[in-house]
Amino acid sequence: MRYIIIGAGAVGGVIGGRLAQSGREVVLVARGAHLAALRADGLRLRVPEGELTQRLPAVAGPEELGVLRADDVLVLAVKTQDTEAALAAWGPAPVEDGTTAAESLPLLCAQNGVEGQRRALRRFRHVYGVCVWLPASHVEPGVVSAAGTPLTGVLHLGRYPHGTDDTLRRIAADLDRAHFEAPVVADVARWQYAKLLSNLANAIEAVSGPLESEAARALYDRVRAEGEAVLDAAGVAYASDGEQKEARGDKVTLVPLAGTPRGGGSSWQSLARGTGSIEADHLNGEIVLLGRLHGVPTPLNELLQRLADAFAREHRAAGSLPVAELVRLADEAGHRAA
Repeated sequence: MRYIIIGAGAVGGVIGGRLAQSGREVVLVARGAHLAALRADGLRLRVPEGELTQRLPAVAGPEELGVLRADDVLVLAVKTQDTEAALAAWGPAPVEDGTTAAESLPLLCAQNGVEGQRRALRRFRHVYGVCVWLPASHVEPGVVSAAGTPLTGVLHLGRYPHGTDDTLRRIAADLDRAHFEAPVVADVARWQYAKLLSNLANAIEAVSGPLESEAARALYDRVRAEGEAVLDAAGVAYASDGEQKEARGDKVTLVPLAGTPRGGGSSWQSLARGTGSIEADHLNGEIVLLGRLHGVPTPLNELLQRLADAFAREHRAAGSLPVAELVRLADEAGHRAA
């Protein structure tokens, strides 16, 4: 199988780099300065064992590859807000057996939240969900890092909306040989919703910095409680904390990487790089949507969604709103909703 990584940033770049290191055939899809750096100098992957350089084919879109192969696997690793454009570009791509990518190729959605795969299923016949437990950073153009050891990450895989198949098991075997653990599960959405609850902290980190203070952690507890109440009201199942700890254990322990200062998570990185967009609409916004559908107030998640969107739109500095001010705004939002 050949893996086409659509969005070779932090998560996509690390998955692609590790697969290539293990001997798999990989194509990277990127844009702008990152694409130029990949073409000029290769993918530089910083991991605990050092910096690895993989010189891989790098393209901007399907046209540069021509007709796709019947054994291609598409890995969608763009941010959720960029999903629609990627699906529109790759879905109609011709495959050597006379079909299109949307008709016949497997599409793995290696993304936060649940919206990406939902949108993918409108266009693609064979959609697979990935619950991504992979601490990774897009350091600079051409350079990504992953500080986890002994495993780089844990990637739960399943058909979307449910089920498993032999294609998925072959993909999992490749990932298992590439410094990942890739459990194949019939209920991948249950793991993704559990991860979504932890991702509700992304907006807090993006606007106010790491959750290091007691006040920040207490705010996250309130935000998560809102999320749990919404999922329960909607009848959405999610893996328990105990299940997650048992599945991951100490398999992915972060270590310092030379030349790679530890930054924040994916939303923090979006603000730090000044991309102009952020995932909050599909993380906190997913809770807001379900809350409105099922009559559960979500004032804290609404606040975080609105603030994160404003920070991205206005190119405000990541972490620049003091935690005390964020807590004050959250208290006011809660009182108004009461």
